[in-house]
Order: sequence, then C-alpha cells, then structure tokens
Amino acid sequence: MIYHTKLSDSLLRNMIRRKEIRLGGNKKLKIYGTLRCTSGKRMKKENRVFFLNEQQALQHHYRPCAHCMREEYKKWKNGSGAKVGDIINWD
Repeated sequence: MIYHTKLSDSLLRNMIRRKEIRLGGNKKLKIYGTLRCTSGKRMKKENRVFFLNEQQALQHHYRPCAHCMREEYKKWKNGSGAKVGDIINWD
C-alpha cells in the first residue's frame, strides 16, 4: 500500500505508467477501485492510497468499490469474492 501524500505528482505518474500502481483506495472507508473511478477521484489526497493489484488491497482488508467494480463488489457482498491468496489476473 502506497500513500498518495508520500508521492510527488511526477513519481505517481511514472508509477502508473510502469503499472506499479493499478488501483486506488480510500484509507478511511477501506474501499478500493480503478484509477478512473469518479468516486475515487473526488476523495481527499490525504485519504487516498494505491495498490499494485487486488490481492494487495484485500490483504489490507479493503473491499471493492460498488461503482467501478460492480461485479467484484457483488461477489464480495455475497461472500464469494476474491480472498487473500487468490490469484487475480489483471492483464
């Protein structure tokens, strides 16, 4: 997990380009989603964290966003979503 407040704008852009960051999250609400999520774009910088993949977000006990990750959220809500240790292919 990477805190947005610890990154400069140029470093953040480079990490996204190199695919070292693929998901964003809200550390207060414990929700993660895509970097293009409109809900995620509205959050304060001090609440924003980043993850390499879904497994990393799940290890930190975050849940999928209901807006940008509807299918993952439905699975999580029903208790059949990804769990820590699952292999998730993002390519």
